Amino acid sequence: MKINAQRLSLHFREMSLIGKIGETGTCRPAHSGAEKQAFELAASWMHDAGMQTRIDNFGNLIGRLEGSKPKLPVLMLGSHLDSQPYGGRFDGVAGVLCAIEAITTLTENGMKPERSIEIVSFADEEGWRFNKGLFGSRGILGRLEEGELLRTDQDGVTREQALIDFGCDPSRFSESLYAPGSIYCFLELHIEQGPVLDRSDKPIGIVTGIAGPLWLIIKLKGMAGHTGSVPMHLRQDALLGAAEIITGLNKIVTQIAGAPTVGTVATIDVFPASRNIIAEEVVFTLDLRDIDLERRNAYEQQLKDLIAATAKKHQLAYQVSEDTNSAPRYCAPWIKAIIGEECAALGLDAPELMSGPFHDALALSYACDYGMIFIRCKDGISHNPLEYSSDEDLALGTEILYGTVLKVLNK
Repeated sequence: MKINAQRLSLHFREMSLIGKIGETGTCRPAHSGAEKQAFELAASWMHDAGMQTRIDNFGNLIGRLEGSKPKLPVLMLGSHLDSQPYGGRFDGVAGVLCAIEAITTLTENGMKPERSIEIVSFADEEGWRFNKGLFGSRGILGRLEEGELLRTDQDGVTREQALIDFGCDPSRFSESLYAPGSIYCFLELHIEQGPVLDRSDKPIGIVTGIAGPLWLIIKLKGMAGHTGSVPMHLRQDALLGAAEIITGLNKIVTQIAGAPTVGTVATIDVFPASRNIIAEEVVFTLDLRDIDLERRNAYEQQLKDLIAATAKKHQLAYQVSEDTNSAPRYCAPWIKAIIGEECAALGLDAPELMSGPFHDALALSYACDYGMIFIRCKDGISHNPLEYSSDEDLALGTEILYGTVLKVLNK
């Protein structure tokens, strides 16, 4: 093995101490002091790899290894170091630390690439603090939406203020943009966050594409009334309507056995939220994902028909607004082929699989070709302190990433 597996393992252990919760959990909010501390540690390792580092105005940590022909489009690697509020040690972190190890190995072997290489820890991939993810990766491509800086966290802090407190200058976003054609391709290593590799006893997977997420916000409005006196047939119960829509969503996304479609309602707000008042208003989020856009579009229409019918049935007013809508994005065949060659050289039978979760690669796919390597995680658990990938699997993935980097540079 060319990479230094012991050093890689040590880096994971050191990073896990920043924002540590419990024995194995992690909480590193975007644009926070904990993320800044994580950036400082990662930057020190980037310096060891011969890279120059900076934090741009979107809050991204960027390490750059200057090539002998710096005007060539850059080879970009990375992921993110922010975490879920009740997260694990490997989600996002693997993509940053394994990339650092791969480039450290490259420079230790005296290689001087023609093409510059950048490793990026993207700001706020997770999206939970301001309810909008992929901020840094969308930011550098000029793909932010109107009003994003005005979004607030649970403490009322705006994204704009959080960035300023982090040391960024939102008024100078234009200085941190990447011009069209300036990124050659993007490579991201990530834990699978699902059970496919673990159940098939495969340490490595080759990603074929990322399912397109559709996030909707649904508001139902009925009429509040006393729970003891309003007859059932006269009620305009917004919560009852929401319950029917939620169970209906489950039927919609499971109508084709074995299809990778998923649908989830994970947050719900009820007004006035008193045990003896019929719910007058309910607002809930809905997450619909599929790698097949035609099927997802069909299910979206079924869902909207269900919402309309349910609202009519219970005499509810309703509103459906779109928060996120991304089409499925497929990995570049030539990068998949290189990753496959590297796996075969190590005697690995690496299956191809899609990604249900989105990653920073989803945003980068609009600017350049991309490829992803998946690492097995125990029981498919992620976004949970129980999230676990072994040192051996992480080292193996890094070895494949290193070989992929070399071949991409030589292409």
